[in-house]
Amino acid sequence: MPRMRARTNGIELEYEAFGSPTDPTIVLVMGFSLQMIDWDERFCRDLASRGFRVVRFDNRDVGLSSKIEGGKAPDIGALMTGDASSATYSLDDMAKDTVGLLDALDVPAAHFVGMSMGGMIAQLVAVSAPERVKSLCSIMSTTGDRSVGNATPAALGVLLTPVPSEREANIARSVEVWRILASPSHPIDEVETRARCTAAFDRSFAPAGAGRQLAAILSARDRTAELAKLRVPAVVVHGVDDPLIAPDGGEATARAIPGAELALVQGMGHELPARVWPRIIDAIVENARRAASA
Repeated sequence: MPRMRARTNGIELEYEAFGSPTDPTIVLVMGFSLQMIDWDERFCRDLASRGFRVVRFDNRDVGLSSKIEGGKAPDIGALMTGDASSATYSLDDMAKDTVGLLDALDVPAAHFVGMSMGGMIAQLVAVSAPERVKSLCSIMSTTGDRSVGNATPAALGVLLTPVPSEREANIARSVEVWRILASPSHPIDEVETRARCTAAFDRSFAPAGAGRQLAAILSARDRTAELAKLRVPAVVVHGVDDPLIAPDGGEATARAIPGAELALVQGMGHELPARVWPRIIDAIVENARRAASA
């Protein structure tokens, strides 16, 4: 697939599109430190086959999109206590990036699907530019309310562990991260996970960017009151076994958005394994159709 780049908000985003450009657009927004290839190509093509143009992209600071260099490294300890002074940018900036991607694609409005941090960004797009959002699907995400969606010690610990720069050590560490984030009732496929982690490392290794993204998450505000003002078809998907963002984060998101549907998925952790794709794709498509009928 040819490389495509969009200029937006003073940076460039790498993106790919599946399906017909004449079909309604779905924008997939990926989570913390992950590249667009973590939206599996098979998932994208299955979703596109339901009558959509599916766009996936690298957020700023990961993959092949612009890296935001300069400045000091974020002070994660200070950020966790509420001092946001070391954050290079915010989730609001990343939401503006995403709106700018629509402009570059000449798409007036799209259906938005966000996973984890991507769900937070998609929520902010809906809050800040509601006219650009036809429907919203928030997956394994939360509202920014610090009393919900908290990680287990094991999940938080592995996320904050320094990332090895040596290729094999990095890949092994990434596999271990996915092992911890997966549902205990459905262990990861070791071979497939290692292949995915290898592809990600070989495509781009940008640990400093991941640190800046984490700072954006930790400095984000509580969006509950803003979400209550939304008037958009919304579905919230969350794994019952999610160790990184506890299910009450998804439940709080669904409560906050008027009329939102909540889909709790048994045997799903903080991941998108192939076995749950049909249910998630169905939820996205049904939500989009509610928007069309409205």
